[in-house]
Amino acid sequence: MERIRIEQHGGAGLLWFAAWLFTIGLLHLGFAKGLLAILVWPYYLGVMLSSLLQH
Repeated sequence: MERIRIEQHGGAGLLWFAAWLFTIGLLHLGFAKGLLAILVWPYYLGVMLSSLLQH
């Protein structure tokens, strides 16, 4: 019988969460706008990073 080994690496998720909290604090967003930032922030980050990689 083959053993299955599961490893979990949560560093990237913690980094994303910390950066999201920093963004909310820097922009002085309220609760509703902070929740909206959860959805919008990764999109704009992806657009910015993809434009940097194309040059």
